Amino acid sequence: MPCEVKHRFVVLFGSQKGQAQAIAEGIAEEAEEHGLTADLSCLDQNEKYNLETEHAPVIFVTSTTGDGEPPDNALKFVRRIKKNTLSSDHYKHLCFALLALGDTNYANFCNCGKTIERRLQDLGAKQFYPTGYADDGVGLEVVIDPWIRGLWDAIKEALSKMASGRTALLKENDDSAKEIPDIQLNILSIADEKRCEPVGSSLSMDKHASSPAVTDLKPAASAGSSGLPSLSSSISTPTTCNDTVPSVKLAPSLTCSLPPLSTSSLNVPALPPPYLDVTFQKVDTMEQMAGPLNKETLHEVPISKAVQLSRDDSVKTALLLELDISAYPTMIYQPGDSFDVFCPNTEEEVDKMLCRLNLQDQKTHRVHVTLQQETKKKGAQLPPHVPQNVSLLFLFTWCLEIRSVPKKALLRALVEHTADGAHRRRLQELCSKQGAADYNLYVRDPSLSVLELLTAFPSCSPPLSLLIEHLPKLQPRPYSAASSCLKHPGKLCFVFNLVELPACCGRPAGRRGLCTGWLFDRISPGLVVPGKAESSSIPSLPKIHVSLRPNCSFRPPPHPSVPFIMVGPGTGVAPFIGFLQQREEERKENPEAAFGETWLFFGCRHRDKDYLFREDLENLVSSGTLTHLKVCFSRDHQEDEDAVAPATQPRYVQHNLLLNSQKVTDVLFRQNGSIYVCGDAKNMAKDINETLVEIIKAELHVDQLEAMKKLAELREEKRYLQDIWG
Repeated sequence: MPCEVKHRFVVLFGSQKGQAQAIAEGIAEEAEEHGLTADLSCLDQNEKYNLETEHAPVIFVTSTTGDGEPPDNALKFVRRIKKNTLSSDHYKHLCFALLALGDTNYANFCNCGKTIERRLQDLGAKQFYPTGYADDGVGLEVVIDPWIRGLWDAIKEALSKMASGRTALLKENDDSAKEIPDIQLNILSIADEKRCEPVGSSLSMDKHASSPAVTDLKPAASAGSSGLPSLSSSISTPTTCNDTVPSVKLAPSLTCSLPPLSTSSLNVPALPPPYLDVTFQKVDTMEQMAGPLNKETLHEVPISKAVQLSRDDSVKTALLLELDISAYPTMIYQPGDSFDVFCPNTEEEVDKMLCRLNLQDQKTHRVHVTLQQETKKKGAQLPPHVPQNVSLLFLFTWCLEIRSVPKKALLRALVEHTADGAHRRRLQELCSKQGAADYNLYVRDPSLSVLELLTAFPSCSPPLSLLIEHLPKLQPRPYSAASSCLKHPGKLCFVFNLVELPACCGRPAGRRGLCTGWLFDRISPGLVVPGKAESSSIPSLPKIHVSLRPNCSFRPPPHPSVPFIMVGPGTGVAPFIGFLQQREEERKENPEAAFGETWLFFGCRHRDKDYLFREDLENLVSSGTLTHLKVCFSRDHQEDEDAVAPATQPRYVQHNLLLNSQKVTDVLFRQNGSIYVCGDAKNMAKDINETLVEIIKAELHVDQLEAMKKLAELREEKRYLQDIWG
């Protein structure tokens, strides 16, 4: 019998931290089960694909980073398709679908995906399947799972129409190419998922159909079995967390569930195919832990000053660090720029991880990673962040993010290495569609780490190769510059709160943020605390590795006459200290120049506990550098949360914005000024955005839609800029 020809399509991804890449790889692997074959490439691998001549369907999977920027490995592609020299029919032969990843807590949600989608359409490309906009703010799987389920029928339909078009073309012997018929597109959103309509009805897909890559695990008639059968068979489901103590009132937790989840059939992801082999080489000498692997490309700079800005009794501990960068004259930064701090995983957590994997005796051995010869993983390659021939200790200290929140693919893989039946079932639940709420509650929302998860499931014993396959790169932590080179040459200051993660189910004791905790421990001996006498012999402060991250958009207006508004509660005030220091020096250099007015809206809990840079800001007002300083204190004289009266007693920065709505509108729309927002993405930034809409509605006498449109125009003109974090 002749071999069945598998129809081909292309999968292209742009990924900053590996999330979009993992999804693209999953799509490529699942293609085989649908009788298709996928060519998988990264968007920066130009030699592996050619959209200029591609006639197969193309799937794009891309994330967004920074202030709506493309991932590093998609930047060149985006620049290429945005060239003005391309004609409007440049991609008329191309049909595509797109899955965009983003986070609605940040500005420019899914901006990279939207940019690619819009530009391809401008160049004549046709879309054969609705775009999915996955929101990490509520859980990517809410959109991704139904989007992928509906993708396969859409690809086959597109391939069928393309084949029909070519057949008709041959019959007619017509020189004009037939385009794919237009398809009505309905954007896939979270609301669609809640209505149980994963994609638009125009795609004619069965919304109840389950993807072949998802396994349906059904509870057997007799519960209590501790074994895990094959993926195609039934699974025994314990109905309680502890059958031996039926009188105890049970509660769900990280490690156990209750009905209906504990008695439900489960749709779990396909098992990710293993693709790495790991071997050890014993060495005679102990490797020196000298810092990050790429330290040659970084700047190792001393901390010249460490000051605690908040009082000891404040809710959060705010710290200012000053770096001495005078040894690097080319290390020039602008107000608004940020920089990366490279920190290791903690020694305690690395030791715990090695003990948990029973590898403490091999910690000085060198690790050699290779690709499995017979792996089924599509496009398998060695992780670029895993160097060859470094010690196991170095690998866990400087290369792998052991605090990363385990993805569902990792949970699915861990099932295969878990001995206890109840633990296996629970891991299946946490990675299943039915257990999505539990995954968010016990894993995602509390930022449970891989180490904490393994500690909670002691019968799980994964091999080292599995963790190397799934753990992402240890990322540097970004901080905003809180100084100006003009005022402090050779110095770079930054401010941060000491992050405290509370205890939770799976985390018996709270822990500090990785980088903030590491920095605090290193500077504690020489930390200057307000109200406490400084030691006569101040200990020398350590050096840290940093690299600049220039931010070409979050900068003061290029012309000094342009007025601007700054909104920065808490440590969000940091970049604006740099803005104002720069303005102060410019005024000294050009005393006759016309400078636009400056507004700063700052907020904190207590005037006497955490009013950061109070003396500096008051001096800037006195000198005329800062025209208007609007400060509010959310906890002073206001213990009752429900007793807020913003009109008379502003409590949060948005209340002060409302009280000055006429002036804000005048700066933005009559003087063509700019507004900058820095701080918390999840609450503050959203509140500011909503407040600005209300101000525009009231002052310009327009409706909600028109107000939102005007705010969007400010964004497009780069006059409404945000530097926010989660």
